Amino acid sequence: MNLPNAITTLRIALAPVATLLLLQSDTSSRLLAMAVFLVAALSDLADGALARQRGEVTDFGKLVDPIADKLLLVATLIPFYLLTSARPELGRLPLFGGIGLWVLVVIFGREAAVTLLRMRAARRGIVMPARQAGKYKAFAQNVFIGSMILWLAYRTEVIAAGWTGRLNSVWESFHGWFTAAALVTALGLTVYSFVVYLVAFRSLSVEGET
Repeated sequence: MNLPNAITTLRIALAPVATLLLLQSDTSSRLLAMAVFLVAALSDLADGALARQRGEVTDFGKLVDPIADKLLLVATLIPFYLLTSARPELGRLPLFGGIGLWVLVVIFGREAAVTLLRMRAARRGIVMPARQAGKYKAFAQNVFIGSMILWLAYRTEVIAAGWTGRLNSVWESFHGWFTAAALVTALGLTVYSFVVYLVAFRSLSVEGET
């Protein structure tokens, strides 16, 4: 266990903490969930960079790092769906309202499909490296998740404290549209990155057969 692997392991431990905090009904817990998410998201940048810098790239890290990333997705997106389905007043995002089941199907379906493509390629002795499109996708998803956690905290306080007024209306419009735009971007890059991996898989498969 080296430092980069310890950071990756910490990210796995933080995922269920984020879920538990999001599912609490108070604003403070959801703001704390945002802090936990930020630590986890930043740790994703730190562990890989440290591993390369210190020459500590290990099989454990290669295996567990993508698992940690997927766990963080599950730990946040499922609560988003559950909360906005059970309490639509927490959603109210422009274009979307709440986070529908179809959003989870698109994002999780892409992750499952790319994992299967990589497994099929590996059985043929072909390595499918991470693509730039996948990195853009991950960044866009993180921006959406962070914004959505803050949106849930904000809507929780609006409902509890009965906030009204022009300033509240302006902020609600800005934050709501920003979160909706972040979700549209994340979904678009999710689909695009899957197409990139699919094309790469077909290309590598043809090369492997020649």
